[in-house]
Amino acid sequence: MTQQLSVKEPTPEQIADEKIYRQMGLTDAEYARICGLIDRKPNYTEIGIFSVMWSEHCSYKNSKPVLRKFPVDGPHVLMGPGEGAGIIDIGDNLGVAFKIESHNHPSAIEPYQGAATGVGGIIRDIFSMGARPVALLNSLRFGRLENERVKYLFENVVSGIAGYGNCIGIPTVGGEVMFDESYEGNPLVNAMCVGLISHDKIQRGVAKGVGNAVFYVGPATGRDGIHGATFASEELSEESESKRPAVQVGDPFMEKLVMEACLELIDSGIVIGIQDMGAAGLTSSSAEMASKAGNGLELYLDRVPQREEGMTPYEMMLSESQERMLFVVEPHNEEQAKAIFERWGLYCEKIGKVTDDGRYKLFHHGDLVADLPVTAVVDECPVYQKPSAVPEYYKQQAEVDTTRYLEVTDLEEALQKILASPTVASKEWVYNQYDYMVRTATAVRPGSDAAVVLVEGTRKAVAMTTDCNGRYVYLDPEVGGMIAVSEAARNVVCSGGQPLAITDNLNFGNPEKPEIFWQLEKAADGISAACRKLETPVVSGNVSLYNENAKGAIYPTPVIGMVGLVHDIDHITTQAFKQEGDIIFLLGETKAELGGSEFQYVLHGVTEGRPPQLDLDAEKRLQGGLLQAIRDGLVASAHDLSEGGLGVAFAESCISGGIGGEINFVTDLRKDIALFSESQSRVLVSVRPEHAQALRKHMESRGIPIARLGTVGGKDVIIGINQEKVVQSPVSLLEKVWKDAIPCLMRS
Repeated sequence: MTQQLSVKEPTPEQIADEKIYRQMGLTDAEYARICGLIDRKPNYTEIGIFSVMWSEHCSYKNSKPVLRKFPVDGPHVLMGPGEGAGIIDIGDNLGVAFKIESHNHPSAIEPYQGAATGVGGIIRDIFSMGARPVALLNSLRFGRLENERVKYLFENVVSGIAGYGNCIGIPTVGGEVMFDESYEGNPLVNAMCVGLISHDKIQRGVAKGVGNAVFYVGPATGRDGIHGATFASEELSEESESKRPAVQVGDPFMEKLVMEACLELIDSGIVIGIQDMGAAGLTSSSAEMASKAGNGLELYLDRVPQREEGMTPYEMMLSESQERMLFVVEPHNEEQAKAIFERWGLYCEKIGKVTDDGRYKLFHHGDLVADLPVTAVVDECPVYQKPSAVPEYYKQQAEVDTTRYLEVTDLEEALQKILASPTVASKEWVYNQYDYMVRTATAVRPGSDAAVVLVEGTRKAVAMTTDCNGRYVYLDPEVGGMIAVSEAARNVVCSGGQPLAITDNLNFGNPEKPEIFWQLEKAADGISAACRKLETPVVSGNVSLYNENAKGAIYPTPVIGMVGLVHDIDHITTQAFKQEGDIIFLLGETKAELGGSEFQYVLHGVTEGRPPQLDLDAEKRLQGGLLQAIRDGLVASAHDLSEGGLGVAFAESCISGGIGGEINFVTDLRKDIALFSESQSRVLVSVRPEHAQALRKHMESRGIPIARLGTVGGKDVIIGINQEKVVQSPVSLLEKVWKDAIPCLMRS
């Protein structure tokens, strides 16, 4: 085979002798396996292709055994894992495409572009399926906001998300932000996109049809983002700053053009297969399309639009320049395809063709510079069953009594402190930077339990949320995984939606450490159990491992993106109290559970013990009963109890509604525990007085605990426990504390 090598590129012998492949993230055993698969030593371009395709980010070689635990099928599933995004059926020949992905390491190095290109990438995953993106969400984790570096990361990540989403014209409608020193130096930036699609427009990333043309569309390829996939598959270190070139630069205006042109191409009906150039760029998109079709592929790299002079095959194949797509059409449709992209002012170059020999061949200046079996590149990466070990900390935490703390008697001050905690405080500073009303379909804006977006031309709406409490998962990964799914579903139900399916983003530390792999395994067990019980299969997702800092791994954070269907817009519900005289009820049972709570963290400065326990049967009863009550018109407001427990949920419902309320909680628990316990499967609801008896009867008939707490009205938040008034604060005061917390920290 003739090889076109630049002066700086090592020979196959040098790659082997100097073990250059190790610098690309490959092990000695993996290199030996590659040599066996191709029956020779790979050249520099070829070893680069293997290094990205066999990285954890592309191959899931460490996480596949875990991912196989997830339920992926269900009556609503139109497209499960394996394509750009999952798709669920919402009736009327309509589907919802959605997926979540991470851009953690790039955001730690270059926060604005790291976050922006994360948004751009997830949008391409959605429209490559043929869906029109209608909403963006995110899930963010940072260190403590008192840290100047954290402030810099937080400010620029939010700006990057806003800059990209706002410019492309897709509303950012929801998300979550948590702050904890566990994430110092390794923030988590997870972006989710949701799109709507007609069943007959669903696309797959396949290179079918021998002789069909392979087209490149989008901006020219540059040297940005080279080895981004391997960068995401190793721990951050002091040397990571030197890898800043691995972070791509996004152009949302270009992405808008590419999106509209691709959707027009799909509408034309001539597309055989289409896929975005995401992680590993041209390599992953082309090789995966060939693999899924069982075909070979030839690419002619001289035809690839290039932004810089003298680019080598290695650079072109591994570049992660943004806003690029690959698609396949039959020869007689080539001119029609080119005409569509010309109208949008975009490059549309024929760079290859589908073959029947199962080979992945690259040509440059007339020379064959890579010749590999497609299956070797895509399907033959070894899958590892990593050793697993129960961490010592987990064993020790079982002995911790989380009720042993000296009782907090000033509960008014405690409530204010928790409301001012950045994790609980208002995120208006964040979402006010987002255009969440563009396209005018946003029915429930950021700040309630779940965002809700209307489905044009119907009376339906889509509810969506992202959720995970990393502290819970750290203290008990299995229970924490169950809670993440259950809370996401509870938020959808509180908004009037029926939970249908999830996408997940598994953010963990280094899986080569047995204690970390154990966290991953157990969290997957919890997620799987909750998904099966709540009938919400996993239809897409992403794994982000090697998230560590100088002190060790981040808290294990398997973020859950949940999508549900609001069958009729009349069922849309929010957390805000609605009017004077409404009756307030608490659904669910409150126990002495402070492990991993915000109260424990803010008031006592620790995260310890075991998280709240979860009864999945009780959770399912609660969600089913509440959703039916909402559909029956019995519920005026509904708010899930999560961080901060009853105290925070009640205050937030008052603040959101701009109205006070008075409750009295009868309990055997200690007062501070009763107010701030984070027991699961609880919801605070308000109802019109004439519906109070019907709601009680409805819940009791289903075995759902229900307690009447008080009424909506006045200008104060008044909380009593066993008839003793423990909190009386003006709504306006608590609102100020809650809203000013993050802006004040950012200014300090």
